[in-house]
Amino acid sequence: MTAPTADDLRTRVRALLAENDPKTVARLDFLRARFDAGLAWVHFPAGLGGLDAPRSLQSVVDAELAEAGAPDNSPRQIVIGLGMAAPTILRFGTPEHHRRYLRPLWTGEEVWCQLFSEPGAGSDLAALGTRAVRDGEDWVVTGQKVWTSGAHLARFAILVTRTDPGLPKHQGMTYFVCDMSAPGVEVRPLRQITGEAEFNEVFLSEVRIPDSQRLGAVGEGWKVAQTTLMNERVAIGGTPMPREGGLLGPVAEAWREHPELRTPELHDRLLKLWVEAETLGLAGGRLRQQLAAGQPGPEGSAMKLAFAELNQALSGLEVELQAERGLGYDDWTMRRPVHIDFAARGPGYRYLRAKGNSIEGGTSEVLRNIVAERVLGLPSEPRVDKDVAWKDLPK
Repeated sequence: MTAPTADDLRTRVRALLAENDPKTVARLDFLRARFDAGLAWVHFPAGLGGLDAPRSLQSVVDAELAEAGAPDNSPRQIVIGLGMAAPTILRFGTPEHHRRYLRPLWTGEEVWCQLFSEPGAGSDLAALGTRAVRDGEDWVVTGQKVWTSGAHLARFAILVTRTDPGLPKHQGMTYFVCDMSAPGVEVRPLRQITGEAEFNEVFLSEVRIPDSQRLGAVGEGWKVAQTTLMNERVAIGGTPMPREGGLLGPVAEAWREHPELRTPELHDRLLKLWVEAETLGLAGGRLRQQLAAGQPGPEGSAMKLAFAELNQALSGLEVELQAERGLGYDDWTMRRPVHIDFAARGPGYRYLRAKGNSIEGGTSEVLRNIVAERVLGLPSEPRVDKDVAWKDLPK
């Protein structure tokens, strides 16, 4: 079957709009119709919100619908579902999983979160200890997860567990879909330096998960998790930005508004960061071209690393450009945000929140190792615990 062309997609968009006028059709009904028309994520298979089209043609659909005033699915609010859960479910899920989860995930009817990191397993995710024990057709899961974005809003979670502690840490792991409303799931807020509580700690106390909610084979949780992690880093660091997008916009605005604060040194720093932002944008375009040809690779780790460092440098420069105004903070009220909105807050918030960019989605230290070993081909670090059973590792 020949893949659809850009003109084919424009024709489909016109047909969708003719049958579902955005001015009169309810938002959710329009999104469901868009999914059923294969115009949600065009590179997905037909029948699952896509048309087996090149990923690059998604921009054609989005532009046509935006011009018509059609609603989108608020992607910033459901980024974990779109960027991490969906690619993993598509690759490792059963046809039943595809039919059950993908449509409400894309429309935003069901929000997803990610139960990966633990108090003793963050940078070294393979050291996780949350146990899943088989009991008939169910698994009984007990443990604690931490730094879980949006868990207080989530209907489902992607969850990695330890199912065989007698194997080395990268083995004996199994991956599940967890119902966040199941008995035994407790979500507690974690207040951050910004005053917000977008993150959570999640306690799992004998939570029963049917084996039918397993993604991938028993013991192959690390393999499945790698798909999630590679897509996560692309979702964080590879998002396309317009010129002066992201944190570069507030810095450029502060530079224009406060000429009295300009110095040659600050001018040089701004130009350097401007060039880095443009370079990152071009690299992101190249990465998206690679994605169109297959699964994301380790290059996404480099993008996420560069994104974190650029954000921290830009937010620091903005505070300096604001002089004493940059030391203020707009609101310490504890909030439970639906998504992160850098633009809606002041420079103090942006400076503090950007610190988290070098932790979330993989720490910068871990990402440097990935880039060194898997992109540059440098020798890997010695790993003395690689073949040691997880149960025998120091805890």
